[in-house]
Amino acid sequence: MTAFGIAHLRPAAAPHPDIAVYLEKIQATMDPFGGRFRVHNAKVEVREGSWPGFVVVIEFPDMDAARAWYDSPAYQEILPLRTRHIEGDVVLVPGVADGYDAAGTAADRRAAAVR
Repeated sequence: MTAFGIAHLRPAAAPHPDIAVYLEKIQATMDPFGGRFRVHNAKVEVREGSWPGFVVVIEFPDMDAARAWYDSPAYQEILPLRTRHIEGDVVLVPGVADGYDAAGTAADRRAAAVR
């Protein structure tokens, strides 16, 4: 099942040259794991709450591939180029199966609530 790496990043006021190096190298770290950018450096349209910064979404074939990419020596080598200059939160999350219907989840929640 597809998995995603999602980052909510809040960059410093002034761009740092390390970020350009990170961006030049990141795709090569993702390629062996089937990683593809789905959203990159996008400003969000906030409808509820607040969201300073921007969002990045990377798609992977599955959670194993997402974990293997993040933990890979190639990615760990460049990661400090970003983390020293951009504050943020990063999560890995599994996607839903094709044909997913939230009504099934609602039924499960209702059943759990009456137990």
